[in-house]
Amino acid sequence: MEVMNGSAEIICVGTELLLGDILNRNAQFLARQLADLGIPHYYQTVVGDNPVRIKRAVAIACERARLLIFTGGLGPTPDDLTHPTLAEFFDVPLVEHGAILQDIQAKFAQRGRAMPESNRKQALLPEGAEILPNPIGSAPGMIWQPRPGLIVMTFPGVPSEMQGMWQATAVPYLQQQQWVQGVLVSRTLRFWGISESALAERVASWLGQGNPTVAPYASRGEVKLRITARGTSQADAAALIAPVETELRRISGLDCYGSDDDSLASVVGEQLRSHHQTLAVAESCTGGGLGELLTTIPGSSAYFWGGIIAYDNSIKVALLKVDPDQLAQAGAVSATVAEQMALGVKHQLGTDWGLSITGIAGPHGGSPGKPVGLVYIGLATCDGQVHSRRYQFGDTRGRDWIRHVSRCSALDQLRRALLASTLSD
Repeated sequence: MEVMNGSAEIICVGTELLLGDILNRNAQFLARQLADLGIPHYYQTVVGDNPVRIKRAVAIACERARLLIFTGGLGPTPDDLTHPTLAEFFDVPLVEHGAILQDIQAKFAQRGRAMPESNRKQALLPEGAEILPNPIGSAPGMIWQPRPGLIVMTFPGVPSEMQGMWQATAVPYLQQQQWVQGVLVSRTLRFWGISESALAERVASWLGQGNPTVAPYASRGEVKLRITARGTSQADAAALIAPVETELRRISGLDCYGSDDDSLASVVGEQLRSHHQTLAVAESCTGGGLGELLTTIPGSSAYFWGGIIAYDNSIKVALLKVDPDQLAQAGAVSATVAEQMALGVKHQLGTDWGLSITGIAGPHGGSPGKPVGLVYIGLATCDGQVHSRRYQFGDTRGRDWIRHVSRCSALDQLRRALLASTLSD
């Protein structure tokens, strides 16, 4: 098969996607894979299990792309229509493949079951299509050139099956067909404690560049800068990114906490590990969410010793040794209580650092003096100091948002303190 240079389009088939019953992880995976391969990709389509609408989607895609990548609709049930519909659209018959049928029967036999007759339809491919093997499930895909200059690839909707088939068969095929004109490499810098607009103003001179490109985007309180370069090789593209990354880090300073797969929890964990120091947390409004973030990191037991969820004021007094008179006077959501919580958990668990959160997550419980979204984060440091910071996260984005940004802001506060302690050593 000879493949013409051009762009790709992802077409995901499944009414369940349109209804929002499942998250479309396949499109995200394929988009990243196409970028890594340097294959242009300008459109994604989601279409339900309807042959008329699938054909319409194919007709549109054929006008604007040369590589059509389908996921979904390859199962044995009547609403799995991808292969039959493609055969009808391109006016070719379906052909049963004995090798596919034998493979499906063998997989059922391995489970001690006979193959239902309905699975036989999975052995049918449009005439001229090549089998794209599925080593895990029963639904094979195909690689097909229904007309000159157009390639169609199909994959099952199950993400694990699709990803394995893509890596094992599709990627080598595309690399051999001279689709890849250089490679695209991306590096994502991650920021906390600065808004998207403020960061964009700082790095304005780098936005809109040609190669590499720099693009900002925000997600749940975090801001990211994606640097993308096209080069003749991975090394060539990475070399283009390196000086841009260095300059962006210089401009943004401490607001940049990491890159790519880093998280605030992983970065803080590595800082504690390198310092040979330990941490304990005291939580009120986040209800254990801060401890959950910390323990998502493998090996966190080396530095995270535990926490106390002091949701009720009596627990703050009994376990964290918060002064009951100051608690009554200042209230649970206050700098005084946040600091005593941090100091109390540090002493109770015997760690180097203590970190606390107390606030009003809403939607109820606020007042003019202490509105929903008011949060105090306390930090007891390794050198015996204790301080706190006041945050006002607002009430428009809801309880989950306030709890999320509270725990992330707590980690960021600790991250900056750990950096400062390193600089002072």
